[in-house]
Amino acid sequence: MLRIIGGTVYDPANGINGQVKDLFIDGGKLVASAAEGRTIDATGMVIFPGGVDVHTHVAGGSINFARAMTPEDHRRTQAFIRSQTRRSGIGGMAPTTFATGYLYAGMGWTTVNEAAVPVLSARHTHEELADIPIVDKSCLVLMANNEIMLDLLEEGEYERAKQIVAWHIWAAKAYGVKAVNPGGVAAWKWGKNASQLTDPIEGYATLTPGSIVTHLARIVAELGIPHPLHLHCNNLGVPGNISTTLETVKHLDGARAHLAHLQYHAYGGDDWDTMKSEAAQLADYFNSHPNLTTDAGAVLFGDTVTISADGPWQHLLYKLTGRKWGNLDVENETGCGIVPYTYRPSNLVNAVQWATGLELLLLIDDPWRVFLSTDHPNGACFWRYPEIIQLLMSADFRKECMAPLPTAIKNRITLPEIDREYTLYEIATIISAGPARALGLHHKGNLGEGMDADIVIYNREDDIARMFGHPRYVIKGGEIVIEEGDIRETPDGREYLVKPFYEPDTEEFLRPRFEDRYCMSFENYPVEMERIERSQIQACASPDSSDSPQ
Repeated sequence: MLRIIGGTVYDPANGINGQVKDLFIDGGKLVASAAEGRTIDATGMVIFPGGVDVHTHVAGGSINFARAMTPEDHRRTQAFIRSQTRRSGIGGMAPTTFATGYLYAGMGWTTVNEAAVPVLSARHTHEELADIPIVDKSCLVLMANNEIMLDLLEEGEYERAKQIVAWHIWAAKAYGVKAVNPGGVAAWKWGKNASQLTDPIEGYATLTPGSIVTHLARIVAELGIPHPLHLHCNNLGVPGNISTTLETVKHLDGARAHLAHLQYHAYGGDDWDTMKSEAAQLADYFNSHPNLTTDAGAVLFGDTVTISADGPWQHLLYKLTGRKWGNLDVENETGCGIVPYTYRPSNLVNAVQWATGLELLLLIDDPWRVFLSTDHPNGACFWRYPEIIQLLMSADFRKECMAPLPTAIKNRITLPEIDREYTLYEIATIISAGPARALGLHHKGNLGEGMDADIVIYNREDDIARMFGHPRYVIKGGEIVIEEGDIRETPDGREYLVKPFYEPDTEEFLRPRFEDRYCMSFENYPVEMERIERSQIQACASPDSSDSPQ
């Protein structure tokens, strides 16, 4: 048991905004009272629910590829040295598994969602997720370019396609569905892309990216998956893609969806010389469409490494920069590209990207629907989140950071005109309560009785980045894991899965199609349940229910 007394609590899930309140923990859960156990005097300190990262890349083939491609980063990065409470590991742009858990927990984050997993490499992804200490995990399976599903949609076999999606979710032991550049990654296998939502995809007569978006959003809703379709739109990163983004959300037909790393989809202009932010236009649309949630995909200046299943974009980035480039083709499912990258404040395009992410966070008016992310490691590394929090909470700090940007940027962004400053309550919403709700993990991001005792306690400081970068205590499942900056315990986190319903004959139907296309046997494809350590299966809505999961 554990008692936390006298702290100032920010708990948006329960409408608690800066109330001095005692918290009690027993058996890893928050309870009404506890008479025994250690007492933490949190007087004068700030208490949040543990952070929840709705979109990150921390495990699997792509991040491993990124680690291999950036040995120079390993040489300049201070290592975590083995001690009584931790294993050794490397931080930097693409931290190793152990370091990932230490760094997330060290900021107060206790749950992370790996946003892109091909079934073909899901077994390895789960092995890495199990090796990340402290934090709880989930992952999303890539489906928008799965050849078998696309063939069925082309043939008009919607119901059968839905069964195939459900089967793949369970085969990957995933928590939901990720759509990356729908149709574009399939076309990339032919050296093409899918930049127009209404044009047929390479190799298909009638199937378009827009119809894939429409069908997948409907499928995820009908399967009752707790988290809606997690959507990476076509034309990521290119000038003028605001039109594609707006057209994409119209193809949802009002269905719920989570728009991934929205910053990369909010640009105007005709080419790189005229690229500008269209965050204001996109935020206006977003504010009037409550079926949408998003994560910002914010950019910070400095070195990183970009990884994406969006192979066409990664090849374009390689051509633009001349940096190292790696490409993977994941058989009939998806692809992957890796390019190290440096965001520079002197670069006009990078400056627009930096401003656009902040503009979206500041102009979308409901913090329950826009969440903090950098699309780690694409926009910046996750351990730089405290810098973004400072930018959101201090208009003066934003102005200081804008001062060295190119003069030509002034007519391309709206950030200088925005005076909004986030409150602590709003920060607690975008880093914890909001993403937890969007993921359907209602026992997270919530300090109510019976909820998971994932808690972070901060010293109240004027230096906002330091405050959020160095919490006084981090409590995971009722256990103190970080105290005064030191790692005290490294418990194993849980993995969240869903098992949607699919018809009993689905495997019989799928097997011959699979064996006609894949280089491995059907039996070796699904991830065995015994490989998932500390699994927890979350309920899906009933397949005959008309209610969408909230």
